[in-house]
Amino acid sequence: MRKLIASAFFAAFAVNAFAAQPDSDAVQKAQQAAESWLALVDSSQYSATWDDAAAPFKSAISKPDWEAAVRAARAPAGQLENRVLISAAYSDHLPGAPAGEYVVIQYKTRFGQTSAIETVTPTKDADGVWRVSGYFIK
Repeated sequence: MRKLIASAFFAAFAVNAFAAQPDSDAVQKAQQAAESWLALVDSSQYSATWDDAAAPFKSAISKPDWEAAVRAARAPAGQLENRVLISAAYSDHLPGAPAGEYVVIQYKTRFGQTSAIETVTPTKDADGVWRVSGYFIK
């Protein structure tokens, strides 16, 4: 399976090394945003995932390029069977990303054809709403 990197999440890293003092409300809201966004990915609504993404995500990749990249990464995996939360860590800084509020969320995911670790990184956008700023599947 291809690796997919979008937007502010530029490299895989040890989440705990960057964890700041967690804000449980922030983590909960970010996790809700991630799960809503993943539901769109799971139902192949790739255009909608770009529309619902954070500003840094949209700045990093065009909508057509995102749709092609996510389709190429997810199609070979098959249908989602289950997704289990591994971790969710709050941080106020990530390597290669602008200062802000982030929650790095990892899931162990089983698809019809394979298993993967999905990392979804919501950020608190300028309007105060949590939106996905990065997605990585390995």
